[in-house]
Amino acid sequence: MVRRCLIPLVLALALAWGQEPAPAPAPTVPPVAPVGPSPAPAAVTPPAPAVEPSSTVQDDATRVSILGYHDFSESLPETAMRIRTSKFRKQMEAIKQLGLTVISLDDYLAWKRGEKSLPERCVLLTLDDGWKSVYTDAFPVLKEFGYPFSLYLYKNYVDGGGKALSTVMIQEMIKSGASIGSHSVTHPFPGDVKSRVKKGADALDAYLRSEMGESQRFLESKFNRKVNTYAYPGGFHLEEMFKLADEFKYVSLFTVIPGKVKRSTPDKTTPRYMILGNYDKVFEMATSFRDGGAAPGSGVVGVPASTPVPVSPQAGEVVNSRLPLISVDLVTIADLDPATLVMKVAGFGEVPALFDPASKRLSWRVNRKLRQSSCQVSVSWKDTHGKPPEIPLRWSFSIDKDAAYLPEDAQ
Repeated sequence: MVRRCLIPLVLALALAWGQEPAPAPAPTVPPVAPVGPSPAPAAVTPPAPAVEPSSTVQDDATRVSILGYHDFSESLPETAMRIRTSKFRKQMEAIKQLGLTVISLDDYLAWKRGEKSLPERCVLLTLDDGWKSVYTDAFPVLKEFGYPFSLYLYKNYVDGGGKALSTVMIQEMIKSGASIGSHSVTHPFPGDVKSRVKKGADALDAYLRSEMGESQRFLESKFNRKVNTYAYPGGFHLEEMFKLADEFKYVSLFTVIPGKVKRSTPDKTTPRYMILGNYDKVFEMATSFRDGGAAPGSGVVGVPASTPVPVSPQAGEVVNSRLPLISVDLVTIADLDPATLVMKVAGFGEVPALFDPASKRLSWRVNRKLRQSSCQVSVSWKDTHGKPPEIPLRWSFSIDKDAAYLPEDAQ
């Protein structure tokens, strides 16, 4: 009951703080086949003192949004931990429309070490626990879009039968490019860990060594892959875990505290957005970036992507004007309430876009020259029953760098 009360408060804080790390929602894992303890709820705890990075790698313009998913189903009710498969696909499509670059775990770690450059706006996809639906529902969607992803598995749920992933399923996903990371042995509830604290330092150390060390050994042995990242079950972490992380050579440990990652972000308390099936705002926050756009060479520049309705400039299009006309054709939107239409443009906020009832087109001409390499646009609305679209309409287009510096009379 207490945790349910925390969810609205935490979400309110996240909304108020925008991209800054804030306490995460506390989703609850639905019951699964009885194989050891069920996945623990993503309980929120005050974060342990941040550990400063030991490297001297300098920050760059890149920001990475790490998205965390759990269970998927098209037929079962959505919960905090379970998302409708069709909505998940729409979210993956939205990532493409926004021109965000989905990166692999290896690319992420190389960037954090200062060994690799990445586009300015990137997404890392993580899937926790080892639900069978990751293979049956999410995997086909991820293959469709060609997105790399990482599985965070806990030992006692691998080959658990019922709703759990099998070794064969995991191996097939690894062959398709998936990475794996540790998510403990038993996926303990925070209370389980706290009970060991009360038993003393030796009992706690033995317990954490098993959860963090044995899970790593098991995964590396079973799948013949190096496992050097860890996702805290429920986001719960103690300072004692940091010391063991060094011993087991974990180079990145993920929390459930939302926020964008930069190179200087402490690796032992890495922010992550836990995407909820019953609260779409988290995905919107996770895929919104305050500044910058898709960097040149991100693979989306000049390649228009599809959007649910026609937009101009198109998603991924390169324009040669710094004062473009931005428009959305809403003729196919049934039961639209025009009074609820809102257009927001990066660098401008909400803009005074005009809606033409005859053509059902919403448009606004940029009135201050765009100077960034790309521009993100979002349009929201509600129907006459007050219901918004399931996935917000958002997209990015790019500005031709040469045109951006043409003389005044050439624009």
